[in-house]
Amino acid sequence: MAYPRTNRIGEEIKKLVSHLIRNELKDPRISNLTSVVEVDVTRDLRYANIYISVYGTKEEQENTIDGLIKATGFVRKEIGKNLKLRYTPEPIFKMDTSIEKGLYISRLINKVNEKTPEEVKDDTVK
Repeated sequence: MAYPRTNRIGEEIKKLVSHLIRNELKDPRISNLTSVVEVDVTRDLRYANIYISVYGTKEEQENTIDGLIKATGFVRKEIGKNLKLRYTPEPIFKMDTSIEKGLYISRLINKVNEKTPEEVKDDTVK
């Protein structure tokens, strides 16, 4: 069940972390093509799962996550400074793979649609 307060706080954290990645973090491991897809804040406001999408190779994605994990303390300090909350949520960075999964499913659908009706019939008979 979604809670309006945690959703609002999640959106504020999303804006703030996006700004930090774009302008404040100077770690060379963090890719320029990094975006914050979603932020899920737990009900007790102790943890914030921050889903990151990186356009690039698998190595760039791993390096970006490593750089963000190393910057967790700085990110938490900035969240606490900018959001007036009793508890500052602990940021937990996770790679968002929903875009890759969507592309994979789209390719499978296109492959099925390219088959002729006879090929589809032959596949179902086997």
